[in-house]
Amino acid sequence: MSEFNYEDFLSPFTWRYGSAEMRHIWSQSHKRQLWRRIWVALAEAQSEVGLVTEAQVEDLRAHQRDIDMAKAHAIEAEIHHDLMAEVRVYAAQCEVGGGIIHLGATSMDIEDNADAIRLREALDRVVGRVEELMEAVAGSIETWADTPTMAFTHLQPAEPTTIGYRLAQIGQDLLDDHEALSWARARLKGKGLKGAAGTSASYGQLLEGSGVTPAELEAKVMSRLGLTPAVVATQTSPRKQEYQILSALAGLGQTLYKFAFDLRILQSPVLGEWAEPFGSRQVGSSAMPFKRNPINAENINSQARLLAALPRVAWDNAAHSLLERTLDDSANRRTVLPESFLIADELLRRGLKLIRGLKVDVEAASRLLEVYGTFAATERVMMEAVKRGGDRQVLHEVIREHSLAAWATIRGGGANPLAARLCDDTRLTALLPADEVRGLLNAAEYLGDAPDRARRMASALRAALE
Repeated sequence: MSEFNYEDFLSPFTWRYGSAEMRHIWSQSHKRQLWRRIWVALAEAQSEVGLVTEAQVEDLRAHQRDIDMAKAHAIEAEIHHDLMAEVRVYAAQCEVGGGIIHLGATSMDIEDNADAIRLREALDRVVGRVEELMEAVAGSIETWADTPTMAFTHLQPAEPTTIGYRLAQIGQDLLDDHEALSWARARLKGKGLKGAAGTSASYGQLLEGSGVTPAELEAKVMSRLGLTPAVVATQTSPRKQEYQILSALAGLGQTLYKFAFDLRILQSPVLGEWAEPFGSRQVGSSAMPFKRNPINAENINSQARLLAALPRVAWDNAAHSLLERTLDDSANRRTVLPESFLIADELLRRGLKLIRGLKVDVEAASRLLEVYGTFAATERVMMEAVKRGGDRQVLHEVIREHSLAAWATIRGGGANPLAARLCDDTRLTALLPADEVRGLLNAAEYLGDAPDRARRMASALRAALE
């Protein structure tokens, strides 16, 4: 394999998206280090039961970190098998122990257990970043729990809410994501050591007469790796768990997608309530110097859209693992697994940046309430008037007439006349004094229990982190 250069295609995940830590987890070097770790663990267990010598094991340990990618790729180009190429490189480095590397194993005993370790490491990183985001969201919820703004349903002005309550919806989804990812992490299993068809026949042959069962040898190896083996497996570990893990990652992507999309809407100058942080030297447009585009939110939407599609590939890999195995999952798993985690890693990085740096324009929120909140608060007026003896249907029609006329004025560029119109209508003021009507039309006070529920969600997020 030639060295990479800028004349070759480079994946944006090679350098642009995701963290260096996540890239390392899915690197060729780390994968081969894990393969060697598993070969050493297997040899150690085999030494305990008398199949190999301690000197052979010690030789493997001594060269465990001597990865030689150039030699491995040169051999692979000839034999077309990456794991066997690594076996040959490792064996050539180990004069004493080289002959017992991979004894009794099939490729997937090594590769699938290594992938399980990588999945565990990647999940640990993602869960940790989700917890950082939960803490940040909890703080933002508490900061804005009481700050009123206009809620929108069907992208139309509805009733008042609070900025903290809007953020609490994101917090609630993050709680579910945290639970799903933690569940996937807790039940993650390796293949174990079960041989070419999952029957452990090769290990049984090696252990014949030793008094040790294949399951006992497997337990010795897996305890060294800190993995729980699947009770049953074919040539591969169960592929369903990869579908479940990627589905949990896609669920996290959905949460961040909605947050980013909402931010994009609210950053539009027409609303202008939220904005993502914008660097002092940041350029928004090559043509329009005044632009402040929501590039992080748009990036989240772009990448989460791709992440949402990847669980389907994992679904097919599980469904099409026919009989005891097929190889038609191998090529796509080389990109689907790392890219799913690298996307999730990048989404979390950008999501945390947006939450921590979120710009909230309280004056813009007040303007929205001033323009549209009065319409929502008419519900308060109607309910109070009915309590004073009014006819609900008649009052509904009175408010509807004035609301439609007020909308027409606003569309024409005028100030909202709804409060004045209602205070001048004797059909209403016969039940409620005009000053009381005007007070009830103060939408900033029509928040229900949104502030309390927002704080409860912040507390739930913090409790999940304890």
